[in-house]
Amino acid sequence: MDEVAAAIADPIRREILEMLGGTRHTAGTIAARFPISRPAVSRHLRVLRDSGLVRDELVGRQRYYALDTAPLRELRTWLADLDEPAAWEHRLDALATEVHRTRRERRATADRPHTGPPPPGGPETSDNEENSA
Repeated sequence: MDEVAAAIADPIRREILEMLGGTRHTAGTIAARFPISRPAVSRHLRVLRDSGLVRDELVGRQRYYALDTAPLRELRTWLADLDEPAAWEHRLDALATEVHRTRRERRATADRPHTGPPPPGGPETSDNEENSA
């Protein structure tokens, strides 16, 4: 992943990758697009090839370069993990929802008139009880 990240860190290499997206090109075609020397473009292509982002194929006397996105998967997964909220954040959201629901239920229960039997330990005295003192 480090080699891939280093390879795409350079703006010229990123532009080469965009150029190779969906089609293959020769080094000469790629070099013609940039205001740098052909040996400089060749070094950029070597970095991209060494990172696995570009593969080359010799056809006759021409060497064609094509994009290979497989090495980007690990980087893409790592970036997606950074972008996703942590698992504990989901748990805290669920806890906040449960607290809110419980409070709402308690308020609804407190607002209803109580019609059931009196609570235990309440004043229940009978006229027939004897007082012994």
